[in-house]
Amino acid sequence: ACFRLLCSLLLPALFLSGILCICLVVLLWGVRLWLQRKKQLRSAGRDGKRPLLVAFFHPYCNAGGGGERVLWCAIRTLQKKYRNVTCVVYTGDKDATGEEIVEGAFRRFNIKLIHPVKFVFLEKRFLVEASLYPHFTLLGQSLGSVFLGWEALLKCVPDIYIDSMGYAFTIPLFKYLGGCRVGCYVHYPTISTDMLSVVRNQDTRFNNAAFITGSPLFSKFKLVYYYFFAFIYGLVGSCSDVVMVNSSWTLNHILSLWRVGACTSVVYPPCDVQTFLDIPLEVEKSTSEYSIVSVSQFRPEKDHPLQIRAFAKLLKEKRVGQEPSLKLILIGGCRNQQDEERVNKLKCLCEELGVSDDVIFRINIPFEELKRHLAEATIGLHTMWNEHFGIGVVECMAAGTVILAHNSGGPKLDIVVPHEGRVTGFLAEDEDGYAETMAYIFSLSPEKRLEIRENARRSVHRFSDQHFEDTFLLSVEPLFK
Repeated sequence: ACFRLLCSLLLPALFLSGILCICLVVLLWGVRLWLQRKKQLRSAGRDGKRPLLVAFFHPYCNAGGGGERVLWCAIRTLQKKYRNVTCVVYTGDKDATGEEIVEGAFRRFNIKLIHPVKFVFLEKRFLVEASLYPHFTLLGQSLGSVFLGWEALLKCVPDIYIDSMGYAFTIPLFKYLGGCRVGCYVHYPTISTDMLSVVRNQDTRFNNAAFITGSPLFSKFKLVYYYFFAFIYGLVGSCSDVVMVNSSWTLNHILSLWRVGACTSVVYPPCDVQTFLDIPLEVEKSTSEYSIVSVSQFRPEKDHPLQIRAFAKLLKEKRVGQEPSLKLILIGGCRNQQDEERVNKLKCLCEELGVSDDVIFRINIPFEELKRHLAEATIGLHTMWNEHFGIGVVECMAAGTVILAHNSGGPKLDIVVPHEGRVTGFLAEDEDGYAETMAYIFSLSPEKRLEIRENARRSVHRFSDQHFEDTFLLSVEPLFK
C-alpha cells in the first residue's frame, strides 16, 4: 500500500517535472532564436558589410583604475588591427556621456581611441554593488551580474562578448542565449583556493570576520558555501572560448577552478611604464634625508599597518643620532568615508608607535606630485598579501626606486624576479622581514643601489603597452576566426 501511494505521488511529480523542463528548454530556445534575429537585423556599414560587434562588459568603465586601463588599451588595440569592427562598452556610468568617458580615458591614461565607441548604458548596475549584499556577498553580486548581463543582452546582441571586469556568471548567458563567441580578461578570481584555506584554517582577515573564525559551526557552514560557489564559478568560467589572466598567480587559480588550460593565457596588464622611465636615473647625491614611498589605495587588503610597524621597528633599531634621517610617505587614494576613517586609524597607530613626525600621508595627489615623490624616494614599499598583479610595484620599479614587495602573488611570481640573472628588487613577508630588508637596502652603497634600480628598469619593458597589444591580439585571435 505504501509503495502504491509512493508511486501515485512520485510518477505525476516526475511527469510534471519533465513537462516543465521541456517547456523551459523550448522557452530558452525561443529566446535564443529571437536574439539571433535581432542580431541579423543590424544595419550594414558604409561598405555594405555588417560590422563585427565586439562588446566589453565593464559596468564601471569610468572608474579610472588599472582595470579600466586594460579596457581602453584593448579597445584601441582591436581598432588598430581590425577595420570592420565596432567596439561596444556595456556600462552603468549613467552620470557621464560617452564623449566624457572617452575624454576621461585620454586624460587619465593618455589613450586616444582611433574610432568612436558605442556605449550601452545599463540601468541596473546597483545589482552588482557589494553594499546590497551584507551577507553572501559573492553569490549576491554574481546573481546580480546575471540580471545586469540580461539587460545588456536585450539592449545589444554582439558577435563577440568579452567580460573585462570579472563577472564570469554573464558568460553562459551571452554564449548560449546570445549565440556569441565569448572571452574574458580575469584580473582577480572571484573566489580562490587561498580564500578557501583562510576559512578552513579559521584565520581572521578583512574578508573573514572574527565572529565566523570564533565559531567552528559558522566556519564549516562558510566553507561549504565557498566550496559550492567555487564549483558553480568553475562551471560558468569553463564556458569561455578564450581566457586571459593578468598574472601567473591568477593563472594558477583559474586553471584549478575553470580547468580550460587549452584556451587560457597570461596577458600582463599594460602599465604606463614610459611615463616613469622618463625620470632621470643617477647615483644618489649625499643627502640628510632618505624617503620610503608606498603607493596604493587606502583599502584594508593593502595592509598599511604592516608598513608603519615595520618602519617603526627600523627607526627603533637605528643607532641614536645616526644620519641621514628617514621618512615614510604613504601615497594613496581615498574613495569614501570608510577609507578616510582608515587613514585616521593609521595616524593613531603612528602616534601610538611614536613615529608621527616621520610618517607623511599624501592623499588623492596629482600625478606630477606622485612622480616627484617616486623620483626622490630610495625605497618603494608594497605590503599586500597575494596581490594578483601589482601595477604600483611596476611603476615604482620604472620610476627608479628599490622595490620591497610582499613575497606572494604577482610581485613574487612575475614582477620582482631576476632579470638576465640580476637582482631587480626585494621581497618580505612580516614586520621583522620588512624592517631587516629596508635596513639592508640602506646599508648598500649608492652605486650598488643604482645597479639594482637599472636592472629593475630594464625588466619592466615586459609590462609596456606594446607588449600588452601583442599578447592580447594573439590571445583573442580565435574569437575572430
